[in-house]
Amino acid sequence: MNHKATMHGAEQNITEHLLSERFGLPSLRPIQGGVIARLLGSHDQDQANALVVLPTGSGKSLCYQLPALALRERDPKGGVGLVFSPLIALMEDQVAALKQRGVRAEYINSTLSRKEREKRYARLAKGDYELIYATPERMAIEGFTEALNSVPGGVRLLAVDEAHCISRWGHDLRPAYAEVGAFREQLGSPPTVALTATATRAVRDDIRAVLGLSEAQMPLFASGIDRPNLALSAKTVFGDDDKLREIASIARTMGGVGIVYFSLIKDLERFHELLRNELPAFDHAIYHGKLDPGRKKAVYARFMRASKDDPLVLCATNAFGMGVDKPDLRFIVHAQTPGSVEAYFQEVGRAGRDGEPSACRLLFMQDDLAIQHEFIEWSNPSPDLLASIMSNVEHRYAGDAGGHATFDADDIRLDVIGKGHAHGKSGGRVEYALIALEKAGFIERADTPGSYQLACPFDDSEVDPQEAAEKRKRDLTRLLEVINMSRSDDIAAFVRNYFDIED
Repeated sequence: MNHKATMHGAEQNITEHLLSERFGLPSLRPIQGGVIARLLGSHDQDQANALVVLPTGSGKSLCYQLPALALRERDPKGGVGLVFSPLIALMEDQVAALKQRGVRAEYINSTLSRKEREKRYARLAKGDYELIYATPERMAIEGFTEALNSVPGGVRLLAVDEAHCISRWGHDLRPAYAEVGAFREQLGSPPTVALTATATRAVRDDIRAVLGLSEAQMPLFASGIDRPNLALSAKTVFGDDDKLREIASIARTMGGVGIVYFSLIKDLERFHELLRNELPAFDHAIYHGKLDPGRKKAVYARFMRASKDDPLVLCATNAFGMGVDKPDLRFIVHAQTPGSVEAYFQEVGRAGRDGEPSACRLLFMQDDLAIQHEFIEWSNPSPDLLASIMSNVEHRYAGDAGGHATFDADDIRLDVIGKGHAHGKSGGRVEYALIALEKAGFIERADTPGSYQLACPFDDSEVDPQEAAEKRKRDLTRLLEVINMSRSDDIAAFVRNYFDIED
C-alpha cells in the first residue's frame, strides 16, 4: 500500500535542487517521491514517518539520504541525518559513494581504531557531517551519544536500515535494535524512516511497536512482490550429478551472467571446478567471506564487467550480493537450500533488474537440509556456551593489567571447546557464539582483523533461555517454509502470500 503525500513549494524546490546537484538524477521514482513527501511535507512531526519495504536495488537509500539533506538545508541551525545499519561493508560503500557526490558523510563502527572513533565523535559534535552512519550498538556508547547531543540543530532525520533486524519475527534479529525506539525519544522523536527489503506483516507490526509508532503515524510504502520478468522455479534433484546438469542447462539456456549460490564453501569450490569443465564457454569465479579483501575486489570488478558477450558464472555464498546492483543478471541458481524465504527473495531479487527475462531456479535436495539445520543450531548458541565464553573473556581481562586483552575465535575455541574438537564440526559453534555476543553488545571488534575485545561485563540475566528456545523454533519454522515453497506449484504466488503485501 502506498500513501500519497505532497510537498510544499519550498520543500519541492530544495528537493529538486538536491536531487540534481548532489545525486545527478532528473526525477524520483513514484514510491521514492511518496516517502520523501511524507517525511518533508508533514507539519505534525508525529506523522513525518514512513515504513519502506522495497526490493534490493529499488532505491531505498535515496529515501533517507535526500530528505536528511533537505531537512538540514532548510533549517539555519543545520543538524545531521543519522543512519543505523548493521551492515558494516555496505555502510562503508555508501559513505564512499556519498563523498564522491560531495556529501559530507561518515561512518562510525567497530572497524575503526579508538583514536579514529574519537576524532569522528569530535567532528560529529561540531556539526561537520550531513549524514552519519553507525551500527545500532553505538547507541550504548557514551561518546557517541554525547556527540549526537552536541550537534548544532540535532538529529534531523533518523533512518533505520535493514529494519527487519528489529523484529523477533525477522530472519536476522539484532538485539541492539530493540533500543532504537527509546533512543529515538531521547533524540526528540525526529522524523523516522525504517527500511527493509523483506518484511512480513508480523515483522512490520513489530518494527512499528519497537519505534512506538502506529500504522497511521508510520504508513507502509511498498512495491508489489511480483516481478513478471523473473521465472521462479524449483526442482528436486538427486545427487551432485543431477545438480550439475541443472546448473549447466540453465547457464546455457540463459547465457550472460549468473550467480550460483551455495551454503558451504567446500561445496562451492568443488562445483566451481566441475562447472569450469562443464561450461568452457563461460568464465568462472568464486566469492565467499573468507577471501582476502584484494581478491574480493578483483572478483567483484570481474563480475561487474561481465556481459552477454563476456559471460560469467559466479559461485558464491550469501556473502556476495548485498549492495550489488548489476542490471543484466540473467540467472540465479540456489544449488543448496537457503535458510529462509526472506533470504531467497533477497537473492533472486538481484536478477533481471533491466526488465529482461531472467531465470531463478531453486535446486532442492533432501540431504542439503542438514546444512541449514546445523546453521540453525550454531546460530542459536546455548546460554551455557555464551556464559562459558564470557567467563573465559573476563578471565583474560582480569589477568591483563592494562585492560587491553584481545582474542579471536581460535583462542576461545581451544579454551572452551577443547583441543580435541577445535577443528571438528563443533568448533564452528564458537564463531556463531561470538557473533551473538557482539550483536548483544558484550564484545566488540578490536583493531586487529578477526579479533575481539570486551565491551561490557556479562550479565547472564540478559540471556533468556526461553527466548533463545523460541528463536530457534522460529528459525526452524522459516526453514520449513522454504521446503513448502520448493514444493509449491507457483513460487511467485507463495512468496506474495508469505509477505502479504498488496500491490
